[in-house]
Amino acid sequence: MDPNRILIIDYGSQFTQLIARRIREERVYCEIQPPTRTIDWIRDWEPKGIILSGGPSSVYGEDVPTADPELLRLGIPVLGICYGMQLITFLEGGVVERGRREYGRAQITIEEPEGLFEGFEAGEQTTVWMSHGDHVVQPPPGYRIIASTPDLPYAAFRAEKWPVYGVQFHLEVAHTTRGEDMISNFVFRVSGCEPTWTAGSFIDTEIERIREAVGESRAVCGLSGGVDSSVAATLVHRAIGDRLTCIFVDNGLLRLNERETVERTFRRHMGIALEVIDASALFLERLRDVADPEQKRKIIGHAFIDVFEEAAERIGADARFLVQGTLYPDVIESLSVKGPSATIKTHHNVGGLKEEMKFALIEPLRELFKDEVRQVGRELGLPEEMVGRHPFPGPGLAIRVLGSVDPKRVEILQKADAIYLEEIRIAGLYDDIWQAFSVLLPVSSVGVMGDVRTYENVCALRAVTSRDGMTADWFPFPHDVLARISTRIINEVEGINRVCYDISSKPPATIEWE
Repeated sequence: MDPNRILIIDYGSQFTQLIARRIREERVYCEIQPPTRTIDWIRDWEPKGIILSGGPSSVYGEDVPTADPELLRLGIPVLGICYGMQLITFLEGGVVERGRREYGRAQITIEEPEGLFEGFEAGEQTTVWMSHGDHVVQPPPGYRIIASTPDLPYAAFRAEKWPVYGVQFHLEVAHTTRGEDMISNFVFRVSGCEPTWTAGSFIDTEIERIREAVGESRAVCGLSGGVDSSVAATLVHRAIGDRLTCIFVDNGLLRLNERETVERTFRRHMGIALEVIDASALFLERLRDVADPEQKRKIIGHAFIDVFEEAAERIGADARFLVQGTLYPDVIESLSVKGPSATIKTHHNVGGLKEEMKFALIEPLRELFKDEVRQVGRELGLPEEMVGRHPFPGPGLAIRVLGSVDPKRVEILQKADAIYLEEIRIAGLYDDIWQAFSVLLPVSSVGVMGDVRTYENVCALRAVTSRDGMTADWFPFPHDVLARISTRIINEVEGINRVCYDISSKPPATIEWE
């Protein structure tokens, strides 16, 4: 592994993923791990710096996540953010006061312009973002103030004998004006990291890992045609060559003409063995009368494994590995800090896998965010038409046909979605949008078409901008573009008489509806 790495211990903050993103942007590797990691595990992982995230707990609460006090004596720099600062205070004998809430912007005054605040001026004021219920009222013995506000004398502190820092504010969010400078100072000046985390270094390291793991065996890759599985397939092919077979499964839940498009693009650019399997009847039968989205994801995840296992038997007994394009957000959102933050939803390729399956998993992108995967894809020489594709969920249209899934409703959504994406491309907006898709709602509405009363489906449109999929804002379409999309869908798709546009951000919503 890259020796320049930061460990982030997640205490359940909604901003934990932003910490990781900010550090990765500095070209330094980092990982988010739960507070249940032992001191021995941390020593073995050998981080150059440790960050304790914020979280919703109070250090005085019952059964709250904590840390071994020895963590602060390893000689490894530690930065506590919000709850992390309060936890350091509690472990070191200081005092935290409960119940004084503060949310929003605040002005801190820099008392000590070095270390975390290198490059600042003494007495300089800068804007930070507060989001806390408890706060420090008495630092531990041997700690000194390095920043304050009129209402919060101990906005930031540091230990005198150890490289341990704490800040009450969230330096990882964009509202903290010079938060990137503070993170950079902790990563480089305090922790001594170097910016060695690049797409090229990742590729070299991952190819060696894959070769060591697979040995002389064979592997199959679940190829969807999206950027994640395409990059994963290319990496594994670089590592083991023709011992990789890609399998594209038509599960009956794809976008219109997706099977033909993926097959044509993949064969033209990849040069990897590809087997196309039509399993639409299997998937749709298993999904019959199933409305719960978590159940849908598990059914789909299990069905994919069944198809892959059957294909592997044809390929040969030594096809022991399954390659998946699992990303870091998939892992984070599918786990729950008594392992990290609360489970948002189960991803079909993480929590939706069968407990007993014949494959060992190869997930070369498991530690990457989406934008990092795109960088790796470009470094591998993949064409922009593959690297720049909008994300498409593994469960496909099953989680965009809300409620129970049947072939007719899938067909209606396919047609609407095709019109939506076509108009986005015609308007020249495709590359400005992180992800755009249509959703078929489980409600019908009254309409009038050709002087005849209709009672048909409602289609919702979703388009968001994002850097990594962890947070997102709705895309502000020009009104004429939305009007044209709505008119075409209603006129051309039998079964839809009303179109709505989703203007929810993530959070509080998620990008997908299910």
